[in-house]
Amino acid sequence: MLQVPVIELEDWIVTRTRHYDAGFISDDPGFHHAHITVLAPLTSWDVEAIAALAASSKPFDFELDHVDTFADGTIYLHTDKTGEFKQLTAGAWLAHPQVRPYGGDDPLPHLTLDRLSAQVGVASTEALLDGLLPVHGRANALELVWYRSNECHLIGRWPLGG
Repeated sequence: MLQVPVIELEDWIVTRTRHYDAGFISDDPGFHHAHITVLAPLTSWDVEAIAALAASSKPFDFELDHVDTFADGTIYLHTDKTGEFKQLTAGAWLAHPQVRPYGGDDPLPHLTLDRLSAQVGVASTEALLDGLLPVHGRANALELVWYRSNECHLIGRWPLGG
């Protein structure tokens, strides 16, 4: 997966991930669990294209301002910089045309928090986030990571803007 880390929510995401499946908690110190996905799933990748995309993209500030849900039950944080994240996705997709972003042609950049269930909803998720919103972050790197239970690790990291 190609992602932008959101270090401001790292502790929250690690705690929530551990609640469901500790196998997805990485012991790699360079691995960031909290992220906004740029392109996934990547099972093969063009490192030169990723490096070029990162070098040609300027860092930018963003805000994660409210909790929302997708039709499939995914609970997520909305970002105010959808255009900038969509540009990163478009560039990554151009280099990896076999990957369909988020399974669709017009993905909505977001940070996944949880899934709707009998015990979990928007209100309960907002309560767990109490005092953390809005999150002010800075997109300053692309990270290529491997996500598989007990194997999560950082493959590579490229700063935006070179």
